[in-house]
Amino acid sequence: MIESSPCPCGSLKSYAACCEPYLQGTAQPPTAEALMRSRYTAYVNSNADYLLATHHPSKRRLGDLDKLRQNCQNTTWRGLSILEANAGQPSDETGTVEFVALYGTTTVAQLHEKSRFVKHKGRWLYLEGDLLPPLAPQRSAPCWCGSGKKFKLCHGRG
Repeated sequence: MIESSPCPCGSLKSYAACCEPYLQGTAQPPTAEALMRSRYTAYVNSNADYLLATHHPSKRRLGDLDKLRQNCQNTTWRGLSILEANAGQPSDETGTVEFVALYGTTTVAQLHEKSRFVKHKGRWLYLEGDLLPPLAPQRSAPCWCGSGKKFKLCHGRG
């Protein structure tokens, strides 16, 4: 990824000024939301090692790294929207982030989740998440696939 290109996490910052230091290990995400964004970027960049390293040790299983690598290789991520973040600030020990991540190549699907994060040895880690029902955009809203069309004219079945 080019350092001056927009960060995939949707922060509107450059990759170099946003998630790159976290994925390279030169900085730690200061909030649960920053960790969520960096994990999404790790999926986009197929950085399974970072994903495993930021998953709470109590939730890691044998074979997770191979599964993460396969998931990264087989999924085209299209965009991330943070819907709500509760707690998860630098002074907190826990936090939640609700998000929608879009994926797919010919059709767009979504992962809607409320993720739980905890601080472990001073670092934010992903603990687990609850899958939530898909969200349907309003038909006249911009399509979430980034086409620039209205949803109804793109994926809304006209």
